[in-house]
Amino acid sequence: MIKAGIIGATGYAGIELVRILIRHPDMELAAVSSVSFEGKPLSEVYPTLREICDLPCITAEEVVEKCDVVFAALPHGLSQETAAACAQNGKKFIDLGADFRLDDPEEYEKWYGCPVVYPELHERAVYGLPELFREDIRKTSLIGNPGCYPTSVALGLAPALREGLIETAGLVIDSKSGTTGAGRKPAQNTHFPDCNEAFSAYKVASHRHTPEMEQTLSKVAGGKVTLTFVPHLLPVNRGILSTMYARMKAGVSLEQVRAAYEQAYGTERFVRLLPPGEGVNIRSVRGSNYCDIQLYADAHTGLLIVTSVIDNMVKGAAGQAVQNANLLFGLPEDTGLDMVPLAF
Repeated sequence: MIKAGIIGATGYAGIELVRILIRHPDMELAAVSSVSFEGKPLSEVYPTLREICDLPCITAEEVVEKCDVVFAALPHGLSQETAAACAQNGKKFIDLGADFRLDDPEEYEKWYGCPVVYPELHERAVYGLPELFREDIRKTSLIGNPGCYPTSVALGLAPALREGLIETAGLVIDSKSGTTGAGRKPAQNTHFPDCNEAFSAYKVASHRHTPEMEQTLSKVAGGKVTLTFVPHLLPVNRGILSTMYARMKAGVSLEQVRAAYEQAYGTERFVRLLPPGEGVNIRSVRGSNYCDIQLYADAHTGLLIVTSVIDNMVKGAAGQAVQNANLLFGLPEDTGLDMVPLAF
């Protein structure tokens, strides 16, 4: 059995990793860490785990020592030291935070306000979106797990950009996320009286996921991609719905676009291109590692409209991290990820 450990196990992404790994047939959840709850069993922090996972929260150093692969579910700026320790000890490392997502150290410092401490590790890191970078993932031992918004957007636009069916400038991304995307630490905008029966945009054209989206889509397109990103906070726990607007190139039809998506995702385990006319819904992917996609064309404006939905805690975080771990260890990609979406 592959021994897996989680640093930051009591956060929302961390506890989702626990939920997935405790039922993984080829990985044993061997150790967990939490600064806030060190010494306490996980089941005391999350009573749902009583008699299912009673592991005590130990130090990050102990997690690295005990495990073959370490998942870090930490805020940005806190994963680099653990990544260095894993590299030094021959352990595989998957960062669910932002520390290894951006290729350019200056971009990382600009958007996150943190320096790149180990440039050599950043050069080795691979961006872990399996449907787009599967072969690179298999060859590395350090993964920067994608952000939740960027996952929904990259999967939504990649086939159209790869085939040159849409313009690479002037893309507009309108996304809505559940409140778990803000993390477990209390904040005013996710306080129940403030977010319930409410709906608002935030960090308009200034969200930290913008450079990550542009970086990924530029790689796929083979040239610079620019976009405007407007995120919104939904008064629900889980889910992201992204609506993407792109100008189709002259002579391109919706049928051509759909054929490109069928070719790209026809054999993908976790991407479902919906039948024409059926709308995406965050409820259809809740609790699962799926991404559902639908395509539309506006004949009046010549715009392609792509909608995609994911569970931000699974395909947008923990599920994708386990998908990456499966690739690192040569396991079938869907091992331990066969969760059926919750019907309600």
